[in-house]
Amino acid sequence: MKPLHKRLELFTDRDAYHFVPTDPSGGQTLSIYRTSGEIELNKPGWSIPSSAERGHKPIYGILGLISLALSEYIVVLTGREKRGILMGQEVYRATEFDILPLNPNISAQHPPHAVEGHLLALIRSHLKSSLLLLSYGWDLTTRLQAQWAAQDSAKGKALWETAEDRFFWNKFLQTRLMDACTNGQSDIGPYILPIMYGTFDIRPAFLNGHHIQIGLISRRSRFRAGTRYFRRGIDHEGHVANFNETEQLVFVGQSTGKRVFDDFHTKMSFVQIRGSVPVFWGEVNTLRYKPDMQIMDLQDTADAMRAHLQEQVSLYGEQTLVNLVNHKGYEKPVKEAYEKYVAQVNLPKVKYEYFDFHTECKNMRWDRISVLIDAIEEDLARQSYFHLESNESPPVRTQQGAIRTNCMDNLDRTNVVQAALAKWTINRQLKSVGILSKHESIDDHELPSKDFREIWADHADMISKAYAGSGALKTDFTRTNQRTRKGLLEDGYKSVLRYLKNNYFDGARQDAFDLMTGAWTPRMGMVNATALVSDPRPLIIRSMPYVTSVSLFMICAGLTLPRSSDFSLLYYFLLWIAFAVASLVFILIHGIDYVAWPKLLPPTDLIYYNGPGFRSGNHGKGFGDGILTAWSKLGKLVPSGRPRAPSRTEEIEMGTKKRVD
Repeated sequence: MKPLHKRLELFTDRDAYHFVPTDPSGGQTLSIYRTSGEIELNKPGWSIPSSAERGHKPIYGILGLISLALSEYIVVLTGREKRGILMGQEVYRATEFDILPLNPNISAQHPPHAVEGHLLALIRSHLKSSLLLLSYGWDLTTRLQAQWAAQDSAKGKALWETAEDRFFWNKFLQTRLMDACTNGQSDIGPYILPIMYGTFDIRPAFLNGHHIQIGLISRRSRFRAGTRYFRRGIDHEGHVANFNETEQLVFVGQSTGKRVFDDFHTKMSFVQIRGSVPVFWGEVNTLRYKPDMQIMDLQDTADAMRAHLQEQVSLYGEQTLVNLVNHKGYEKPVKEAYEKYVAQVNLPKVKYEYFDFHTECKNMRWDRISVLIDAIEEDLARQSYFHLESNESPPVRTQQGAIRTNCMDNLDRTNVVQAALAKWTINRQLKSVGILSKHESIDDHELPSKDFREIWADHADMISKAYAGSGALKTDFTRTNQRTRKGLLEDGYKSVLRYLKNNYFDGARQDAFDLMTGAWTPRMGMVNATALVSDPRPLIIRSMPYVTSVSLFMICAGLTLPRSSDFSLLYYFLLWIAFAVASLVFILIHGIDYVAWPKLLPPTDLIYYNGPGFRSGNHGKGFGDGILTAWSKLGKLVPSGRPRAPSRTEEIEMGTKKRVD
């Protein structure tokens, strides 16, 4: 595999940005010209123009280029923190970034137009809040078994050429550099840095006289990426929301001396996957704690599910679909839709297994997860895991399938079950190499067990924050093997936090996902798209929160301020209480108008769907079609109360929906 440049120096003049490798191995200078946007790898010995100014920060990689309304921008990595060593290579988290405008008349810090400033703010917020991981010498995006299988074909290729497409998070940003690379400038490859969105943790341990390392990597798919309520279910290409591949690694060595990569002659990997229920469904926020459930019974649902499951079978082998959705109440229609289409698709190598998590584990009986493990134990044993010995060419065994687990969000219940399956597997792995005896478990050893639980609990929290905005629920069980009342209180706090973020903040987060992954692409010159930075709702809609605030303030003032007379305040309080109640009722009736919806790709097809399927309610849409709705796709209010489809002119102005393959 061709090495990547680990450190660059930036020189800037009005004509171009020049990136100079400062690695010991050196390399050719890369120039990106600001007027034409041309990317050129300079010949050896090329000298930097005397007018170019040296940058003040080291550059640890180029994440790619993105075009906005007024300029194209280069996104560069200027800060990183080391998270560990994997297969002898450092793994870093990206922490600081710079955005460099190609247009010399544009400042990224002080853009000349509000629309450009808004789009830049979306990029910065995404980079700052995301868990972006990188390695210069190891492909983080590809699981160990797949790398072993492709080792011959990967020889002589750049890292971006071998990266797993689903988990190459910045592939859209790297499009221009990859195009230049494939158009005759193959030496640009060392500049193309793949980034993975996910989690990584690896910890050393000492167990029965053996040095081991326990690691965990989670890889988040760039397809159908987004936030909890704005990305659910499946799309027409077969990609599901919140899809994560989780790989548990175990490295074993016999040496009790210095623990380096070569000491670990045994390498084992166990992969699980999670993803949203693969039917067309979603939840419509209305400010109520439970949104309106919407299941769309579309003609191509079976085809989309078939495409999704066939892709999983082709990548991982046989599939065991573990469904943890409740069998009654609010979640029941999702379970029924899933089972209906699994039966209709009826694919070989796909097995469905239902586990009623909340019923089986009620009253904090979390040990009941063993019922599920007993039910799928034969599948776990048959699918096995990847086991490679350094002194043997073929692997001892390979993983022949994967457990696909889901609940509603693919977070809390899914995390608990995946951790339990991972523990079952690591016990089997350590017994197979003679580290644990037949009747031993990793739980019998305090420090390795503690590390194992903490790795899985931290992993659960990070995945949950990325999708739902708060740490995972039920992690007290993962960390301690016990469900506690303190954990229940913490879960209550996290649930409230999720509610607030999902209703009032996730719209901008979803816009950032769509912009960074290329699901939505802006057009140059779209500065007239003021709907991105303005509030187009009617005055009566916008005024109600202020009425509520003023009413509550006046009530508090009447209770706390000194009285100038003995005149009764009864009518005063009745007046302001009436205003408060009336405004709150109005807000509840028009709840959809107060949700922070995405503006780039709003889910109008879900909200106003009226075809076959199931809907739990139709709340928060006002009194009828005669009143204006809160928002529309292009920020233009529609008298019918439903956003209309954009015209061709508006598509050109605002941008287009796009997926990068």
